[in-house]
Amino acid sequence: MKKQIIIALAFSISAFSFAQKKELKAVEKAIKGSNYAEAKAALKQAEGLMSEMDEKSKTKYYYLLGQALYAGGAGSMEDVDGALESLEKAKGAYGSEIATLKQEMVNGMLTKGNESYEKKEYSLASKYFEKSYRLSQKDTLFLYYAAATAVNVQEFDRALGLYEELKNLGYTGVKKEYFATNNETGEEEVLEKSTRDLYVKAKSHINPGERLTESKKPEIVKNVALIYVSQGNNEKAIEAMKAARAESPDDINLILSEANVHYKMGNMDEFKKLLEKATQMDPGNAELQYNLGVVSAEANHIEEAKGYYEKTIELDPNYINAYINLSALVLAGEEPLIKEMNGLGTSKADDKRYDELRDQRQNIYREAIPYLAKAIEIDAKNLSASKTLMNIYSILGETDKYKSLKETVDALEAN
Repeated sequence: MKKQIIIALAFSISAFSFAQKKELKAVEKAIKGSNYAEAKAALKQAEGLMSEMDEKSKTKYYYLLGQALYAGGAGSMEDVDGALESLEKAKGAYGSEIATLKQEMVNGMLTKGNESYEKKEYSLASKYFEKSYRLSQKDTLFLYYAAATAVNVQEFDRALGLYEELKNLGYTGVKKEYFATNNETGEEEVLEKSTRDLYVKAKSHINPGERLTESKKPEIVKNVALIYVSQGNNEKAIEAMKAARAESPDDINLILSEANVHYKMGNMDEFKKLLEKATQMDPGNAELQYNLGVVSAEANHIEEAKGYYEKTIELDPNYINAYINLSALVLAGEEPLIKEMNGLGTSKADDKRYDELRDQRQNIYREAIPYLAKAIEIDAKNLSASKTLMNIYSILGETDKYKSLKETVDALEAN
């Protein structure tokens, strides 16, 4: 009797093992035929046998479940999460297969991310890029893409979390790139090192070299700070900037980023102080000089503003806004004159004073003319400068110049 029971149990176990293998083989067959719904159904049946499976069968089950959920790229975001979770449970015999499948999943997510980005579906693109990183945490560039695209659609809370993760990972985005000049086009091309070396050897390219790309840390820190500003958390914004500057004190981009935060907060004194520091580091930067001119003008430091605008022009003779702003500073001097003129009476003394003020006003106009004329020379379609200069010629009685410029203004307004 005992012998019969043992035989019966052995037979039962053998049949159970056979059923497991049969279900898993059905799953394999369905996956090979891309019948993922059928594969999932067969896996559902196999799930009931999990408690009796040996480790090898369980590993196979989880590997096949990962494949079925991913469904060759057709699976949803939730399916991909499930697939990844299942693959984490599959260890041992399927190491290389799982690595291959994960890379396929990464490539699939990146492809979908790029397609969404090109369609300007930034929110979706960001999620695909993040998923690419979660699948393979070797390349933090994907996480950077996820954060940057989240900013595009003002998903600030999510972007902030991703940026903070990048900061904690020490991400800078700095990498070595290889380049050479194409003999045919004369243009420098960035290439893979092996490709670059091959082209140089074939003499289709010359002047090979290598360099490090610029760090993305200033951009990350700036975006983190600006997100804090948008959330009304100005203290954290400044804290983020100062921490970054303490780490990279000579990084002019960080100084400018902090200056921009102060500008958005309305801290003009601090904004100006940081611009001056940046100008000392980069004295040949016309834009910095111009911005200092704007800040000085807003603070009503007229002579200081003029000096910055003139320095801007010295560095960049075609910086049109510097000419326009200089003319505006000069013309602002007529306001107190007009006010005094309008307040005069009809006495002889008042008439004499009126004539003096009129002469001063005309001298102001004459001082502004060269700046406006230069602005129009740089940009003949600048309507604002043309109208202002036209009106000046009219007041000064320079009829021919007025008529000529009026034709230009009429033509610009017609277009």
